[in-house]
Amino acid sequence: MERIGKYEIRERLGEGMTSIVYLAHDSFANRDVALKKLYSEALNDPTRGQIYRRLMVTEASLAGRLNHPHIVQIYDAVLADDESYIVMEYVAGGTLEPFCQPDNLLPYDRLVEIIFKCTRALDYAYHEGITHRDIKPANILLANRDNLGGDIKISDFGAALLATETDRTQVSGVGSPAYMSPQQVRELPLDHRTDIYSLGVVMYQLLSGRLPFHASNNYSMIYQITTLEALPPSTYRPDVPPALEAIVARAMAKELDVRYPDWEAFSQDLMSAFRSAQQSGRHQAFADSEKFETLRALSFFGEFSDVQLWEVVRFSDWNQVMPGAVVMHDGDPGRNFCFLASGAVEICKNGRRLVTLRPGECFGEMAVIHAKPASRAADVIALTDARIISIRGDALMRASEGCQMRFYRAFLEVLADRLSAANMQLARV
Repeated sequence: MERIGKYEIRERLGEGMTSIVYLAHDSFANRDVALKKLYSEALNDPTRGQIYRRLMVTEASLAGRLNHPHIVQIYDAVLADDESYIVMEYVAGGTLEPFCQPDNLLPYDRLVEIIFKCTRALDYAYHEGITHRDIKPANILLANRDNLGGDIKISDFGAALLATETDRTQVSGVGSPAYMSPQQVRELPLDHRTDIYSLGVVMYQLLSGRLPFHASNNYSMIYQITTLEALPPSTYRPDVPPALEAIVARAMAKELDVRYPDWEAFSQDLMSAFRSAQQSGRHQAFADSEKFETLRALSFFGEFSDVQLWEVVRFSDWNQVMPGAVVMHDGDPGRNFCFLASGAVEICKNGRRLVTLRPGECFGEMAVIHAKPASRAADVIALTDARIISIRGDALMRASEGCQMRFYRAFLEVLADRLSAANMQLARV
């Protein structure tokens, strides 16, 4: 069996001008990985060899640094004269490229979901001092092509600009011209706003099935990017929602003071567009982006990081219940706890109302965090239409240590508040 280092080569996944990517197996960690091997001829190229080596070193330097559910993890890197390769997380679903064709476009809700997740991942990278500089559909991977509602992963940080670098400009000849910002093609100093522009181009292409600018050579492409305004996506797809078209226009604004100033503003506009569409009755399911923003708005999750919130999105269950629905039954085994995302529920014991809960409050947690298996101590009944976030106790136990710690600290604050409220009520008696 062919090996590269300690990795067993299973099959070839893809090949480019400078490297080849294999599906490999790491028997030590017992996992499949993607192994990108750089051709020795590329490293030794007298003209561009130094550039390729620099890109390899940049990507290798990020091993273990970017820990986000929507960024491809880099596990290992070997840089040597005879053999250089990078080992990274294997993502099986392919790239977004097939969904940039006019006859294979994604539904709008799925498109917003993908772009939203990209904004959160790139915001995380930005706060780690990293600007990607090569955002394009080929570098956005699907976790599972058969499940378009699944996760995405941003890959290929070889062209990344690190905050520790003194050279803050674009490396000449690196990147994909059609997705470059006006500042990037002019080789001006760059920051995260160049990635905002590039993601705007990706969104434009996913909406319309076309790139905003077309040219037969790079000089013409540079002229169009810096001078011309792209036709609206609705030129090619008439039913594009105006809100999404406005988001693309702002993300692709040529001037920095018109473009989104940060990823947060980009994310918020995406969520506003999603909610507007949902209120019109066009969307029924809970999208991951909606779950993320809902959790972030709840005070219980105020101290959770973005990465921890995405973890909660993954292991939580979301349901819409009707007025009168019994969410929890007195005496039933307590295998999960819940949060009220919207609406109102009441806690009842023997038919007597004890308290009414409002959005953001949790219930049922004592039966889960109790040292021994416990049963429900009351009924929980919906007073209105309500959205319920449910988390199983076994799912919480499998969560990361940091995520579990945030839950337990937040539970302590909830208990302290409830004890304080109970004492005040007793004092009035």
